[in-house]
Amino acid sequence: MELALVGGDPIRTDCFPSWPSFGEEEVESLLDVLRSGSWGGYNEKVAEFEAAFAAMHETRYAISCVNGTVALELALRAVGIGCGDEVIVPPITFVATATSVLLCHGVPVFADIDPQTHNLSPTAAERAITPRTRAIIVVHFGGQPADMDGFRSLAERHRLALIEDAAHAHGAVWRGKPVGNFGVAATFSFQSFKLVTSGEGGIVLTNSSDIADNVWSYCNQGRRKGGGWFEHFTLGTNYRITGFQAAILSQQIKRLPEQTRKREENVEYLRHRLRTIPGFELSGPDARVQRHPHYLVTLRYHASEFAGAKRDTVIQALRAEGIPVQPAYPHPLYRNPLFRSEALPPCRCGHWRSAQDYSSLFLPESERFCAEGLWLEHNLFLGTRHDVDEIVAACEKVHENHSSLIAFEHAKSATLVSH
Repeated sequence: MELALVGGDPIRTDCFPSWPSFGEEEVESLLDVLRSGSWGGYNEKVAEFEAAFAAMHETRYAISCVNGTVALELALRAVGIGCGDEVIVPPITFVATATSVLLCHGVPVFADIDPQTHNLSPTAAERAITPRTRAIIVVHFGGQPADMDGFRSLAERHRLALIEDAAHAHGAVWRGKPVGNFGVAATFSFQSFKLVTSGEGGIVLTNSSDIADNVWSYCNQGRRKGGGWFEHFTLGTNYRITGFQAAILSQQIKRLPEQTRKREENVEYLRHRLRTIPGFELSGPDARVQRHPHYLVTLRYHASEFAGAKRDTVIQALRAEGIPVQPAYPHPLYRNPLFRSEALPPCRCGHWRSAQDYSSLFLPESERFCAEGLWLEHNLFLGTRHDVDEIVAACEKVHENHSSLIAFEHAKSATLVSH
């Protein structure tokens, strides 16, 4: 069959399941808040949602906030990160994992990833520790829990605060325990495309009453629970979510278990089907992970199986076949202009100094991931096996026609030269 990229018929013309997913339950919950006349952060639905989210992750405390970036900042502030304190972070993550450190006037220190899980490597993280290191932020990338046994041991040995960035990992379970229980605090995002969403929003989970009190106080203008409305004990601000957001979130978390089950089944089916197709590698399951919500399904592209055709050409061909595949990040975080020397330091106290020369930093597995990675988003796996079959059929068709990809690249290059 001729590739759709060069004029053939596409494998798929139907839409995949849309996101976000909602129903009358969300509508009724929103109307409850509207009719209550109490729309702000002290609506009872906020506390109800916090309790439900904490129970789902088996933690003692949950404090909601305006977004996942703020949640990270709150966790860092609560453990005392300040000017010049180093925090180890992965370079394969959204920028907020690192910028939250800078917002606290700390120093992000990048360590390489594990090539199979795409999460921060415990071995690489340990090599990055210096006398100024105070914390590690571990990202459960794509919903895949990181090696929490390794990181918890590492944090204990070096007396570091371990923070879980679980923005992709709502409901994930590592060795029988939900994520959120392995460090001093964990953060989640409820941004528009997250597995649980209210458009924007975030939350901090912890089992420490001190951290919970610190986070709550900072979100509530430095107040203390039980104190007066005009009593302010520490520096704080207003990071509260609204009753409307909590109303949506309370219904969204009820949908999560069934959605996760469906995604797990469909991704396992994809893994089985892809084994016979060269060029696309999907890492095998980790026996220590009991629940993987599959926020992203990341594939490695092997150019040698496509006669050297570029990854972006393969992506273009798959999209033409009706599969909305996305490239991985264009570069590791440390290559962003933000981390060039002229943009730093984030403060003028004179104590901040970078532990790395970001402009010359090269972490090989992270660089390779950005060059070879592509991903399929979670909503693609909320449908049927037929949807998965069409993803596989498109991959197979593109691989079988790799000579057409090379011809397409040559023709494109010739057109550019002629102009």
